[in-house]
Amino acid sequence: MNIQTLTQYFLEYGAFFIFLIVLLEYMNLPGFPAGVIMPLAGIWAAKGEISFPMVILISVGAGLTGSWILYFLGRLGGQKLIGFYFKKFPKQQPLIEEKMEMLREKGGIGVFVSKLLPMVRTIISIPAGMVRMDFVKYTVSSVLGIFLWNTVFVGAGYFFGEAAMQVLA
Repeated sequence: MNIQTLTQYFLEYGAFFIFLIVLLEYMNLPGFPAGVIMPLAGIWAAKGEISFPMVILISVGAGLTGSWILYFLGRLGGQKLIGFYFKKFPKQQPLIEEKMEMLREKGGIGVFVSKLLPMVRTIISIPAGMVRMDFVKYTVSSVLGIFLWNTVFVGAGYFFGEAAMQVLA
């Protein structure tokens, strides 16, 4: 699928398309990376098809929804999942346990920083649920990180418009 096809989906499905793609990305499911979708949404906003604040609101809402799903997956089934993982990859156990201990110690700051790191930003939700991080602290830290990350990418599309389109093509 190319940029023109994605643009056509924006025109057909509008804000729902942005929400769905960002939601899937924050759930760590395959699809289009939000790093491609969010600049396109910014370009769409620059053309006046949707407001910039609305794109940010939709993308943060989708990111938070996906993060909550993984948080509760970790909270409700994380111990079984990690037990299975350690059986398959026993050498990973010390590293993962170290990262979970860091999460227990750093809490919200650890989640916030993790939301700004590629790949880690989507996966951090599962261990946060596993260590039973306070849900309100988790949510606030997630919203702040998601907001910052998404604003950078949507803003790039909005402010660099057609130049960003040529880089992505």
